[in-house]
Amino acid sequence: LTVPRITPPSRCRAGRAMPKKDDGTKKPASETVPDQRWKLQVFYVCFYGFMTQIRPGESFITPYLLGADKNFTQAEVTNVIMPVLTYSYMAVLVPIFLLTDYLRYKPVLVLQSLSHISIWLLLVLGTSVLAMQLMEFFYGITMAARIAYSSYIFSLVAPSRYQRMASYSRSAVLLGVFTSSVLGQLCITLGSVSFLTLNYVSLGFVSFGLILTLFLERPQRSLFFNRPEGAGDGAAPAELDKMARGDGGGGIRGWREAALCRMLQEVGALTRQPQLRLWSLWWVFNSAGYYLMLYYVHILWNEIYPAMDNRQVYNGGVDAASTLLGAGASFAAGYVKIRWTL
Repeated sequence: LTVPRITPPSRCRAGRAMPKKDDGTKKPASETVPDQRWKLQVFYVCFYGFMTQIRPGESFITPYLLGADKNFTQAEVTNVIMPVLTYSYMAVLVPIFLLTDYLRYKPVLVLQSLSHISIWLLLVLGTSVLAMQLMEFFYGITMAARIAYSSYIFSLVAPSRYQRMASYSRSAVLLGVFTSSVLGQLCITLGSVSFLTLNYVSLGFVSFGLILTLFLERPQRSLFFNRPEGAGDGAAPAELDKMARGDGGGGIRGWREAALCRMLQEVGALTRQPQLRLWSLWWVFNSAGYYLMLYYVHILWNEIYPAMDNRQVYNGGVDAASTLLGAGASFAAGYVKIRWTL
């Protein structure tokens, strides 16, 4: 008699398990809409990254400052104006990184677009050394705020897609720089467009970039200060589902009381992790050193070959060649198996 009593419950358990299998088969169909939404969002973010780099006058800022339009001396550009960019970038990099995560990306991207507009307004309208120093300060902010774009795309996808998405977003940015440099060089060499006109064109493009920024969705979660509840140290799930549900984060609570304290605690936690500490220091000094070299080499080109005719200035061509190589390398990096600990 005990056998018949045992077998029906087991059958009931098997019967109850069947609907779970049915749910499992239906689950992929229900995820098709979020998956398509994820792809559209990634495409828009990459398009945004491409378009915000279209600034054809950027490669020619140094000859513009040294030329007849602004007529600054080489000593002023080298020793007084250019250094503001690198050191202001180093100064604001960590605060902007923390604000990027706490404010959930989009406000910092808006700040970056406003800073871009300020740069080209000062380039077009400014006449004093102080105005150019302020322009370089805004330049430092825009470069530090690139972390917002780089990390924004991670809020849209699952951790398994991080490497691939990083390659896509970085390639889009570098292809934008390539297109911008080629466009600027063609305008200068073939179209005999003045540097001032090129800066007006750049001002139009960065204004359009601000419009694109306003259409970005603001994630409700981020990596440090707006984590999903119970996430612990594990990777957060894809953000896009929370966007669709309007799941609000709790980051606003306790802004005055706890935000600065939590930021300092987060910095302390990062510095206690050897790999993150090494990577962060490498990022700061490598990027600052790169920008220092990049803009001083423009001055060096003018010293080696002081072209009297703007059509013989090839800054855009050099920038285009270097960024095209970088775009190819970034895209390929998304498909390479990497030993992250190494």
